[in-house]
Amino acid sequence: MTKPPSRNRGSDPHSVAEAAFKKATTKPVVAAPLARKTIPPGARELVSLRLDRDLLEHYQDGGPGWQERINDALRKAAGLDD
Repeated sequence: MTKPPSRNRGSDPHSVAEAAFKKATTKPVVAAPLARKTIPPGARELVSLRLDRDLLEHYQDGGPGWQERINDALRKAAGLDD
């Protein structure tokens, strides 16, 4: 006598469809974000910043060091000045 097919083996169409649906709808495991590197005190970071043209010209008209002057003004406005 032959043994009837078992429904527990996952070979029936319902089990196959259910496994495929679960695989398609399950969120993939995302690795934890990498920890930021330790930044030494006083280190500068390069950023892109959009400023009004007249504001930029105001600082650039003072000659070299305009980026430092903008940095100083931002620190003062944020209450971080030394």
